[in-house]
Amino acid sequence: MGCGQCSSGSCGSIKAPADSEKTNNKTAGCSSGGCSSGGCTKLNTFDWLSDMALPSTMRYNVVEVKFKGGRKDYYRNSKKLDLHTGDFVVCQMQNGYHIGTVSLQGELVRLQLIKKEIPDNDKMPKLLRVASDSDMEKHQQAINRDLPTMFRVRELMSDFKLKMKVSDVEFQSDNSKATFYYSADDRIDFRELIKALASEFRVRVDMRQISLRQEASRIGGIGSCGRELCCSTWLTDFKSISTSAARYQNLSLNPAKLSGQCGRLKCCLNYELETYVDALQDIPKVNKPLFTEKGEAFLQKTDIFRRLMWFGYKNDNNWFSIPTTRVVEIMEMNKAGKKPVSLEDLQLLEEVVNNKEPLNNELDRLDRKLSSKPGNRNKKKGGTNSGKRKNQPQGQKQDPNQGQKNPNTQPKASVAGQNAEGSQSPRSNPNQPRKNRNKRNNRNRPNPNKGNEKS
Repeated sequence: MGCGQCSSGSCGSIKAPADSEKTNNKTAGCSSGGCSSGGCTKLNTFDWLSDMALPSTMRYNVVEVKFKGGRKDYYRNSKKLDLHTGDFVVCQMQNGYHIGTVSLQGELVRLQLIKKEIPDNDKMPKLLRVASDSDMEKHQQAINRDLPTMFRVRELMSDFKLKMKVSDVEFQSDNSKATFYYSADDRIDFRELIKALASEFRVRVDMRQISLRQEASRIGGIGSCGRELCCSTWLTDFKSISTSAARYQNLSLNPAKLSGQCGRLKCCLNYELETYVDALQDIPKVNKPLFTEKGEAFLQKTDIFRRLMWFGYKNDNNWFSIPTTRVVEIMEMNKAGKKPVSLEDLQLLEEVVNNKEPLNNELDRLDRKLSSKPGNRNKKKGGTNSGKRKNQPQGQKQDPNQGQKNPNTQPKASVAGQNAEGSQSPRSNPNQPRKNRNKRNNRNRPNPNKGNEKS
């Protein structure tokens, strides 16, 4: 990812082209538009004061310069060069010069010097000039020598039978010095190797031992979380990590899962360690099983943030969750010689107390649903309509087609609708033909014109 010549993508090995020459095939830092992986932002510092324009006389004259592998040094801009972030500059070295990119400038550099305890004195190296085209050509030639040289060094190591690992090689831009980064478990006598390298490559050789975490930060990679390694993007302070950090967080002590790409314990184990340590202060320490009338209950699992502890009996596969406060009460009962009945009863009691709804909640909902209805369906058909018929005056004209259109609105069988033997009304027999039912109904209806004829 990132630049083709740099495995970490942070060197900006190719000079940034002009705006008219930018294509997706050229990668020269974030200014080229061709780096989509974000590898050129390795150990990048955001300059949140870049929009604040200050006079040239008030600007801080120390500049942060980044080299291959994310290595950063600080140089004094004594010539007051007009620099911008990402510019290639020629830096003064003890022997010769080297080319790097400007990563930070201004007041933030002063804060970085205070943070890293670097003295701001006259011994600080200086910036010579802005890199020209000829300087960049030499710089590119030096970068092209890195990979073949590393392969050749590994062959010489096997010839001399040295138990060491060379992870990276960096040539100085003037091709006068080469720095070899290696890692080894024991002390190595590589004097013969240095003589062979100096005679073959005609450069000054600098062997620099680095730790496994520093090696992983220089090479880069993707962690088990799916993100780039913390050591290759922002982490610079490598603290010691012990297995107690995994124990505090209730993690399984599996070396394959707890180890990073460097082969050491992951640095992220320390990120949330203080939070877990503070939360564990409220968790009781259970050094022996809880004694109940059913038997001895052993601790199986602890949820630190939910304040729950799971216990299980010796020959039982079921686990019972108990709050930490109740665990403390049981431990005090055991000290006093008392025993609770069983963990099942305690768990059921906790569920009843914590459950806000009553046990017969479904029955209550059913009662409310039935009580919300306007009434029984049978009462709707019979009682309400029959009452209207009885209250209707005799002289009022009634719709003769009412019984035919909607026979369900007819009144139910009453005393007047029954015959002398006490038989039911014809209306009550649903299997009777419709014509006969209508005749019988009309026969039982009172005639409103009958009283007028008699009078």
